[in-house]
Amino acid sequence: MITPRQIRAARALLNWSQQELADKAIVSLNALARLERGTVDPRMSTLAAVEKALARAGVEFIPAADKGEGVRLAVPESERSRKARSRTQRGGRPS
Repeated sequence: MITPRQIRAARALLNWSQQELADKAIVSLNALARLERGTVDPRMSTLAAVEKALARAGVEFIPAADKGEGVRLAVPESERSRKARSRTQRGGRPS
């Protein structure tokens, strides 16, 4: 499960406001703000929606067991799909 610190760090990597993330995750701004503050026991559906929106944008979550919790910015899904289509059209292997 991702943590409030990871959500805030992921937003910072993407340079997203809370409103942008709330819109992309289709959750209320108030729910996201409470989630980031850690003042509420979040619904699993809210947490999953936030995690999915951030992952689609290219954020990878690093669990605490792997040298401490964190986030990193990787290639977003849309970019991976575009690169795979491009390779396929040129006769290369899809990734």
